[in-house]
Amino acid sequence: MRYYLETGSTDPAYNLAFEEYVLLNKKEGDFLLLWQNDNAVIIGRNQNTEEEIDKAFVEAHGVKVVRRITGGGAVYHDLGNLNYSFITDLDELGQAALAAFTEPVVAALRGLGLDAEARGRNDIVVSGAKVSGTAQRVQGDRILFHGTLLFDSDPEMIAGTLRTDPDKFRSKSTKSVRSRVGNIRDFLKEKMTLETFWNYLKETILQGNFEEIFLENDEIKSVTKLKNDKYDTWEWNWGASPRFERSVKLLSPGGILKTGVSVGRGGFISAVSFRGDFMSRRDVSAVEQALIGCRYEEEAIRRVLDSFPLEDYFGSITEEEILKSLT
Repeated sequence: MRYYLETGSTDPAYNLAFEEYVLLNKKEGDFLLLWQNDNAVIIGRNQNTEEEIDKAFVEAHGVKVVRRITGGGAVYHDLGNLNYSFITDLDELGQAALAAFTEPVVAALRGLGLDAEARGRNDIVVSGAKVSGTAQRVQGDRILFHGTLLFDSDPEMIAGTLRTDPDKFRSKSTKSVRSRVGNIRDFLKEKMTLETFWNYLKETILQGNFEEIFLENDEIKSVTKLKNDKYDTWEWNWGASPRFERSVKLLSPGGILKTGVSVGRGGFISAVSFRGDFMSRRDVSAVEQALIGCRYEEEAIRRVLDSFPLEDYFGSITEEEILKSLT
């Protein structure tokens, strides 16, 4: 039996919890989910969140950052983007999963007169521009395969949120591969709204042979609990990053500050070093030691720094400058 589901939400934490709940609890039948997230960066399971985003840009624009359970790279979502999820039996798909799941999406795009094809490990392109990135997760004998469809997303937000400085980080985390992206709407010969595209995709992929279902109230409560306990937490979205090291050289009126920080799995600082020509009256090793074991998060670091008379250790370099060099 083929089933169709919508999440009824644009909250990325809720939607990813909804998707995981269906994967773990709906054991029979084939499922298609279509859903949207409001402004968000969705981080791959094995990625270092700090390494993948422009943190200042993300915070300034109120973009939510959430980790998913599938691999692959970081992607930006907004209401110009449509997400699809297939959940079904693994059977003997194996390495053929990519083709099995991308074929109906590619066929639907071609049905609109677009020059669409699956390319590489996990992309769908139209006229050479990436419009969809995909990822998958096997859970027992079930498989989740999901992807994005850039229909009318904001290219400046895509570029801004995912703009990073690779020289600051050293880690073994999975790195995102940046590709030239495009919006499906720009390639259409006739104008189409996202709502029309959504309905077209649903009908074309399922060919009218499906049952639309809804989660029961107790199931919605379970989704909400998973959202609150996992997808809304710092521990999952930031702390679950692989171990990494970050180094920054900051120039300020108070002198040069060279900062190095190592962060272990779980998101706690394992080592810190402060070097430079700033005018200190006390040994900075006391501050370094106090930061070991601190959660690698701005407010937690600030609380540690607030416990010291920083002028004695860093001269006229300010707390905000120290925080900037660390986070």
